[in-house]
Amino acid sequence: MINRRRFLAGSAGVAAMAAVPGSALPVGDTISRQAGVKLKLGLNAFSFNGPLLAGTMTLADAVDFCAMNGVDALDATGYYFPGYPNVPTDEHIYALKRKAFVNGVAISGTGVRNNFAVADEAARKRDVEMVKDWIVVASKLGAPVIRVFAGPERPAGYTFDQAQEWIVSDFKQCAAFGKEHGVVVGLQQHNDFLKTAAETIRVIEAVDSEWFASILDIGSLRSGDPYAEIEKLVPYAVSWQIKEEVGRNGKPEPTDLARIKAIIDSHGYRGYVPFEALGSGDARQRIVNFLAKIRAAFGL
Repeated sequence: MINRRRFLAGSAGVAAMAAVPGSALPVGDTISRQAGVKLKLGLNAFSFNGPLLAGTMTLADAVDFCAMNGVDALDATGYYFPGYPNVPTDEHIYALKRKAFVNGVAISGTGVRNNFAVADEAARKRDVEMVKDWIVVASKLGAPVIRVFAGPERPAGYTFDQAQEWIVSDFKQCAAFGKEHGVVVGLQQHNDFLKTAAETIRVIEAVDSEWFASILDIGSLRSGDPYAEIEKLVPYAVSWQIKEEVGRNGKPEPTDLARIKAIIDSHGYRGYVPFEALGSGDARQRIVNFLAKIRAAFGL
């Protein structure tokens, strides 16, 4: 393990290190993995948001879609389980787990909507307990990571530093609970309370846990050069959100998938790369089209 700042300052040595077979790639205080790149495609269930919310589709149907289209994994977002934010029954959890297993589809993660960027301590405590409840669900599913957020907006009347104190304290509790259950807590920056790579890294480093890391959402880094922002977060990433568009100085543009792959190749990453297809039109066709572009660019 090495200090993250030293890693970022010395990233020029990564290429040489990657050339050594079996050498460990130190990527910060919380993540150490073998050198090189090994990617597995995942589908984020949010791609089927409309049908899932309408009840015309279930997460089990999303598993079937992954199996039929050769997608390695499903990120089974919590909102699509019946009764959310209450946890589903064990019967429901294990039925989905078995469905995925017998179809050769991994459950690469799940996720919840939490808000720690509020001054109301009681509200934050409720959301901490909700995250903990879903960490248990993730463990039962066999999902290695749960996706969480800092909060949807910056609280009026408080500084970033003041709000960060609450957020870090809450995430420390979640990460410690995640460790007890073998589930990594993954912070997805979402152009919300966290708008830049630097702000996201501040929170991750302040939490300072092997069980807390980044879900790298390429579409939610909208200040300046999105690819430079993405590159800063790669050493902290345990999963991704590959999207059809990135933001440059607040304006959307089509994602250069080949450039994303080049960034991954230059830093090294092993694991799932879930994607979301969020455009208009038929969800299945939209996902198939985006999947084809990802496979072409990533060589998968």
